[in-house]
Amino acid sequence: MINKRENTKISRFISLVLRHKPETIDLILDDNGWANIDELIIKMNKHGFELTIDTLNHIVASNNKKRFSLDETKTRIRANQGHSIEVELNLKEAEPPIYLFHGTGENSVTSILATGLDKRARQHVHLSSEKETAIIVGKRHGRPRVFIVAARQMTTAGYSFYLSENNVWLIDNVPIAYLRLLEE
Repeated sequence: MINKRENTKISRFISLVLRHKPETIDLILDDNGWANIDELIIKMNKHGFELTIDTLNHIVASNNKKRFSLDETKTRIRANQGHSIEVELNLKEAEPPIYLFHGTGENSVTSILATGLDKRARQHVHLSSEKETAIIVGKRHGRPRVFIVAARQMTTAGYSFYLSENNVWLIDNVPIAYLRLLEE
């Protein structure tokens, strides 16, 4: 089995390919974001990665963020969410908890307080049901700050929430009226 550092490198590259740039390795995704596993392995190996089916299965099973899913036949793979390319994930609307959380870096706080949360280049805004997860996400962007989202209030107002296969809450946008910056 490959070492942890190499595992992370391969996982990040698969994430790039399946979520943002399949053309990097000339991979074709279907309308729902699925890629043929054999094709992915061949094309990744052509681009300098040592990927086997065993390594891929290990990455899917051990990814702490559960970023990838295999289809029921175990012949296709896709990213669960976070796409900047247009894919139809067939998400089902779900009833969120009263509050959800969004982690970001301190440098984004002023902009969010002015305009709310917007999906920007992604298909959805990502929210978590746990403050601790939002803090971890925020750390990836500098000094972490956490926003509390009045999710239940939003559903009452007609907004739709979706829950990805890896338990990330997704929505198109969160207006400022439903946001509160968590004090440090």
